[in-house]
Amino acid sequence: MSRAETVRFRPNQAILVAAVIAFIGALPLAAAGWYFLPVLLVPLAVAVWAWRSGTEADARELRLRALTGQRRIGWERIVELTADARGRAVARLDDGEWLVLPAVRGAELPRLVAVTGQTLPGRTA
Repeated sequence: MSRAETVRFRPNQAILVAAVIAFIGALPLAAAGWYFLPVLLVPLAVAVWAWRSGTEADARELRLRALTGQRRIGWERIVELTADARGRAVARLDDGEWLVLPAVRGAELPRLVAVTGQTLPGRTA
């Protein structure tokens, strides 16, 4: 698989910038006493989440990435792709489990499905 055949969805990178600014803004508080140092962990965790999280898809599988791990799901396990009431893309697996696809909006489902070589019902290739 070449990298061109992988589609990636990531959260808005403005979140990463905001986390860096929050980290810098928290430095004076952390310098006031050692017991304020854990305050720096919040913007740091947000920055790592914004950098890592998202959904990647190729012809073989979906990769759902979160703050601390990732989950790989083969396309053969996915029974349904749809949008929930909030506009997020969700996938129903063959065992009935529903998964929210990080950083994927319902309107982006055609782009997600296109990487598999399939088309959505009602659409032409």
